[in-house]
Amino acid sequence: MTYRVLFLCTGNSARSQMAEALLNVLGKGRFDAYSAGSQPSGSVQSLAARLIAELGYTTPLRSKSWDEFAASDTPPFDFVITVCDKAAGEACPVWPGQPVLAHWGVPDPATSPDELSGFMDAWVTLRRRIELLLALPLYAMDAMAREQKLHAIASLPLTTDTTP
Repeated sequence: MTYRVLFLCTGNSARSQMAEALLNVLGKGRFDAYSAGSQPSGSVQSLAARLIAELGYTTPLRSKSWDEFAASDTPPFDFVITVCDKAAGEACPVWPGQPVLAHWGVPDPATSPDELSGFMDAWVTLRRRIELLLALPLYAMDAMAREQKLHAIASLPLTTDTTP
């Protein structure tokens, strides 16, 4: 089974883009990841694009509205994960298929005093959370257990010996 995941952020310019690329590369064959924003900025932050390119992700990047994924004819998502606090507090569309919802808040790297450091911190945080998601035996879990595990991932320390 291939799981469909939608990562949301307000501007869809950095964090959600990075999460999409990370999951598509690291979870290739098991996950199809997408990203969108409630108020898309229209462009992808250059530092985010650089990190994504260094990962080897070749799908063209573009900032897009979550409306593209909320239509009734859109294939359903298994998971919808917000990665910024602002998007988590917004009234989201009704997603087809009753996906598991979770919030993995990551500070906005563009507001960091050291922008490069902010982007690297966001990248490392998202990568670790995605690695934890990939380690889950999703096939053996019901929707409630999946939701609990996805919520737990956001609160775990980001060391390499952590398991969800």
